[in-house]
Amino acid sequence: MQLRQVSEFLWEIPKTGAMQVPGRIYASAAMLRELEGDPCLEQVANVACLPGIVGYSLAMPDIHWGYGFPIGGVAGFDAEQGVISPGGVGYDINCGVRLIRTRLKYEEIAGQAERLADALFAVVPAGVGSEGAIPSLSPSDLRKAVREGANWALAQGFGRPEDIDHTEEGGCLESADPDALSNEAYQRGKKQLGTLGSGNHFLELERVDDIYAPAAAQALGLEPGTVTVTIHCGSRGLGHQTCDDHLRVMGRAMDRYGIRVPDRQLAAVPIRTPEGRAYLSAMAAAANFAWCNRQIIMRNAERALCEALGISERELGLALVYDVCHNIAKFERHTVGGKERLLCVHRKGATRAFAPGHPALAPALRETGQPVLVPGDMGRYSFVLLGSEQAMAETLGSTCHGAGRLMSRARAKKTARGRDVIAELNAAGVTIRYQGCATVTEEMPFAYKDVADVVDIMDKAGITPKVARLKPFAVIKG
Repeated sequence: MQLRQVSEFLWEIPKTGAMQVPGRIYASAAMLRELEGDPCLEQVANVACLPGIVGYSLAMPDIHWGYGFPIGGVAGFDAEQGVISPGGVGYDINCGVRLIRTRLKYEEIAGQAERLADALFAVVPAGVGSEGAIPSLSPSDLRKAVREGANWALAQGFGRPEDIDHTEEGGCLESADPDALSNEAYQRGKKQLGTLGSGNHFLELERVDDIYAPAAAQALGLEPGTVTVTIHCGSRGLGHQTCDDHLRVMGRAMDRYGIRVPDRQLAAVPIRTPEGRAYLSAMAAAANFAWCNRQIIMRNAERALCEALGISERELGLALVYDVCHNIAKFERHTVGGKERLLCVHRKGATRAFAPGHPALAPALRETGQPVLVPGDMGRYSFVLLGSEQAMAETLGSTCHGAGRLMSRARAKKTARGRDVIAELNAAGVTIRYQGCATVTEEMPFAYKDVADVVDIMDKAGITPKVARLKPFAVIKG
């Protein structure tokens, strides 16, 4: 595929054929060489063919192949003339990351990783089909949860009011409609609130081991040695079923609306059609389920840590730094070509990165800008970044979301044959608890890009400057 270098870390796929706009990829030259022959670059061009797209079809440096859109893909569509595509959101609607700080310093709890991992593993169900954190959830409560999001969890005693100010969208999309979800979606989700699931989802204990922007880190409560908790999960079976339901509907409806796509996985309909509105209402409900899920896990983790350490909640000092989502489509105002426009921004494996002063941020965060949470693999490190004005100008206020896979899950398993992957993690200073060793093998560091390389590109490109690095010492996996 022909690529034109725009700057040191930005490359462009020229507009050709059915493309409505050019494609743009943030990457180093070395990363692009690794992507030679990878279909994800073709996916960037395919997304550029969708009706109503504006600006560019964008890809972040953690790009890899996904369903329809590449993972790491961002695209904005005119709110009146554009389309909505479930492939631009993904199956795990509002898969996201929640970072929590504590008052603890790592040296205070060194040597207790085993006990803490056991305590967390006991209260946060993990693995394929995991359920049971809230076994008595009634159908009416589930409907309230998908309508109210994190607010429903707060009303049940899971967390504190200030958590809402530190959650993207306040933990709730108002457009959610409980009636837009299918019975199958409700059946799959009814016992899964408060659970991690499997795949690349995790709960992790870390320590802050490097600071790049001292003033910003201090504003976020991150100091060297601070113990933090990261939760990475989404909408579980409810979200997966919702995506499946609406892909089928849209696949049948495209001909009626005269929409042609280069890949059937990019099934899409105009935003303002009944099918488009129905998907947006269902997607919002699934997103609210995910925010509620992470809110419950956070509170249960707090209780487990206090009990394991024999300390009070006040002594633990658990406080939410931020909760971001990275599989979602939302209506936002952006300036494109010198004109402010209302867009439906799809972020598929990409994180919102709004600049300081943005009205969508709670007052407590307007001075710093939006925290951006970028988890790496479970053996190395994760990063905290901040949104910027350059992100608003270049990427629709978006950035990377993680390390990005180098290997398929099948190839990772093959690579791991004969290796003691648990011993390798232990040697790296990481205690792990898991339901299935196969999942751990699929998620080992060798299966991923080095997240430091990914965030360095976005930092040096001026999109999201680095604030802090977090090193894991205990991990819960499915």
